[in-house]
Amino acid sequence: MKRFIGFVTKEFYHIFRDKRTMFILFGMPIAQIMLFGFAITNEINNVNIAVFDKSKDTETQKIINKISASSYFKIEENITNENQIESVFKKGKVKAVLVFEKDFIKNMQTHKHAKVQVITDATDPNVANTITNYVNAILLNYTQEINKNNKTSHQIQTQTQLYYNPELKSVFTFVPGVMTIILMLVSAMMTSISITREKELGTMEVLLVSPIKPFQVIIGKVFPYIFLSIINATIILLLGFFVFQMPVEGNLFLLAFESILFITTALSLGILISTVSNSQQTAMMLSLMGLMLPVIILSGFIFPVSSMPLPLQIISNIIPAKWFIIIIKALLLKGATLSVIWKETLILIGMTVFFIAVSIKKYKIRLE
Repeated sequence: MKRFIGFVTKEFYHIFRDKRTMFILFGMPIAQIMLFGFAITNEINNVNIAVFDKSKDTETQKIINKISASSYFKIEENITNENQIESVFKKGKVKAVLVFEKDFIKNMQTHKHAKVQVITDATDPNVANTITNYVNAILLNYTQEINKNNKTSHQIQTQTQLYYNPELKSVFTFVPGVMTIILMLVSAMMTSISITREKELGTMEVLLVSPIKPFQVIIGKVFPYIFLSIINATIILLLGFFVFQMPVEGNLFLLAFESILFITTALSLGILISTVSNSQQTAMMLSLMGLMLPVIILSGFIFPVSSMPLPLQIISNIIPAKWFIIIIKALLLKGATLSVIWKETLILIGMTVFFIAVSIKKYKIRLE
């Protein structure tokens, strides 16, 4: 019995001395419960909206103040004509536009009802529905307040209009999201495993001391995966277009360029993972656990980033998938041009250059 107790004690010592095991046992559960608890929510908070007030009277101003005072919405812009509605949606910041009819207060006093049009960006159907429900709830609460002191009942009627996805098809959200996840995980994971395999077998040092330069070795290792990832992206887009009737409103050449750019970013991230991995198992674990959860939860694919706590919103900015989802939705559903998505494009280019530069530096240091 003493031998058995001694053996069990020895196993405990081995576990407690292994930092990676301790991280998996205690670090991952804590990280996951924090991510799931704060990021996974069907509620919306601080959603940017625009207001088109045709009436500009005291009643509409009270309603606007009530909406902006809530934690759900933030007035991002005040527009002055209908032509601005689509342009603010294409910029990607505004998720809804509230349009107050002309002579709003006059209609309330004379006809006992007035109209508010709620125009939503339906590229994310769940968010569009939630925004509409929240606006209706705020307007209902406002009418209840003003009816308390009035003998006659006043009503505010809402009219809903959906941009880019009038049928609220969820597949319009899932095709870009699934495409992003597949390209991110497959490209990063396969690249990191491929390079780590060379290191694990001891052949990477042979390649690095050969006449081939380090950056040529890295490019040579990832080039086949660029080609295969492009085929993957093409298959997903074709299935989305022909099977699910996914619209492709944007320029095809720009779509191809942005897809190749994101594939390159994912592959460069895989290279970076390989620099800190000494075995294929470690590379796979880092690729799956380090990328899968952040890509699915923090990229805005399923849950709106604006509704997350500020620290998670900041962390989401370093996830390439977030920027590609914005780009791919803008291209497929909104027909956006480069002038609209240039910031996201530059961010992806900057991430790619950073990942590759750090990876090449790491390999040069190891060579020396």
